[in-house]
Amino acid sequence: MSKLSLDRILQSQGFGTRKYCRTLIDDGEIVINGAPHTDYKTAIDTEGLVMTIFDDEWVYREHVYIALHKPVNVECSRKPSHHPGVLTLLPEQFTWRDVQPVGRLDHDTTGMLLMSDDGPFIHTQSSPKRHVPKIYQATTQDSVTPELIAQLLSGVKLHDEPAPLAALSCVQRGEHQLEIVLEQGKYHQVKRMLAAAGNHCSALHRSAIGQLTLASLGLAEGEWCYLDQAQRDLLVPG
Repeated sequence: MSKLSLDRILQSQGFGTRKYCRTLIDDGEIVINGAPHTDYKTAIDTEGLVMTIFDDEWVYREHVYIALHKPVNVECSRKPSHHPGVLTLLPEQFTWRDVQPVGRLDHDTTGMLLMSDDGPFIHTQSSPKRHVPKIYQATTQDSVTPELIAQLLSGVKLHDEPAPLAALSCVQRGEHQLEIVLEQGKYHQVKRMLAAAGNHCSALHRSAIGQLTLASLGLAEGEWCYLDQAQRDLLVPG
C-alpha cells in the first residue's frame, strides 16, 4: 500500500498541474467516502481508492492499460497530421498522464489497439523478441487463390528485409477475404506481403493480439475499455 498527498494523486490521474489540482481540492470538487476533502496535504491510501470528481466516479490506477477498437481514418500518433489522433477517443485525463499507443495501426486499418502509460509494458509489448501473434482480417482487391496463400505461408521477400517474411497462418474466409496471423510486426507488413505476392490489400482489421480477442471485449468501433490483469495475461504467445 502507498499513501500520497491528494494533489499528487489527482496529478497522477491526469487532472492537470498540481496547482490546478489544489484548486479543485479547495473548491470541494473531490469527494471520498461521501465527504469532500479540502486539504491537499492530506495523505490518502491509494489502495482501492475511489473518488468522486465533478460528480463522476474515478477509480485510482497507478497505470492504465487500455484496449481500443480503432476506427478507420484515425491516426496512432500524439501529433496527428491528416486525421484525428486516437487520444481524441479517450478521456482528456489520459493525454495528461502520457498514455501512448502500443505499436501502430495505419490510419485506414481498424481493430484492436493497446494503449498505456506504463513504459515497461509498452516496451515489452512492442518488442519483436516476444513473438506475439496478431490476427488480421484482410480484404484483397483480387480473388484469393491457393497460390497466394502458399506464397504467404512460405514467405515473400520485402524491400529492406534481409530474409523472406512468412505468415504463421493464412486461411481463406471468402473470395476476397483472408485471415492472416503474423508475429513480426514489421511496417505495413500485411499490405506489403500481399503486394509482394501479387495482390493488393484494400481493407485491414486486427482482431486479436496474443490470446486476447476484440470480440471477447465487446467493443464497437471507437469504444475502449480498461484491461485487467487476467486480460493482460492473454497478451502472450499462445
